[in-house]
Amino acid sequence: MAVEGATLTGVSEFLLLGLSGNRKQQQLLLILFLSMSLVTGLGNLFIVLAIATDSQLHTPTYFFLAKLAFVDICFTSTTIPKMLANLVSGHKGIP
Repeated sequence: MAVEGATLTGVSEFLLLGLSGNRKQQQLLLILFLSMSLVTGLGNLFIVLAIATDSQLHTPTYFFLAKLAFVDICFTSTTIPKMLANLVSGHKGIP
């Protein structure tokens, strides 16, 4: 039920305030988060490949572990690049 005279507004963009406003610290954070994301992605990829190639690891526990590693790869490949782009560009909005 709408109230007469009320306006309805929606949020079209979220703002990431970031970890630091200092440019030098942002460059350090960029290098740190980029290296951590690469290590995380490669580590999870090796877990998935090891489980897929070794027939002794084809048990439900390792199947679940491989799925978790794959989900972690997907998560880090979507959120970390957006954060890195925000550090480089200075634009803090997420549509």
